[in-house]
Amino acid sequence: MPICTTNPEEDAELEAFLAGESFKPSDSEDWWVDLVRANREAGCVMRRVHVVPEQLTDYLRYEITWGYAGHVAAGEDIRLITVGEGQPWPIGVPRSDFWLFDSGCLFDMHYAEDTTWLGVEPVDDPARIVAANQARDAAWHHAIPWHDYIAARPELSAFVPAGVMDSAS
Repeated sequence: MPICTTNPEEDAELEAFLAGESFKPSDSEDWWVDLVRANREAGCVMRRVHVVPEQLTDYLRYEITWGYAGHVAAGEDIRLITVGEGQPWPIGVPRSDFWLFDSGCLFDMHYAEDTTWLGVEPVDDPARIVAANQARDAAWHHAIPWHDYIAARPELSAFVPAGVMDSAS
């Protein structure tokens, strides 16, 4: 039976991850890694915060290790916020997903009930853009760097491709 992900292109890689195979870079991620690297070399900063449950699903373990490792190695600053069962959601951090470019260009992300990504919607309401900047700052305040998150979880660090943990955080 195929493993269902929000992105069917990831199924084979997720199956390999779950089978304990060694990491092999994915061609489907090359464009993103190249973009991150080019932006870093041009002096641009790319950051993201991911709020995750304390008990990670198989897919989240895959995404946080195999998925994010190449992004971090290329220069993306990824941080995580862990929310344990019964813990309150971090103050000021929305439960919705968005992209914010240069503090002024906002896109809402849309997902189906099964978490399939449906696309983005540009937002031009100045009040929503200001709120997104505040939410970004709140999330950044609560988040810990990817390297620290992984280092504190030996059950995850074993899945990180060789050399990534040695790169600068």
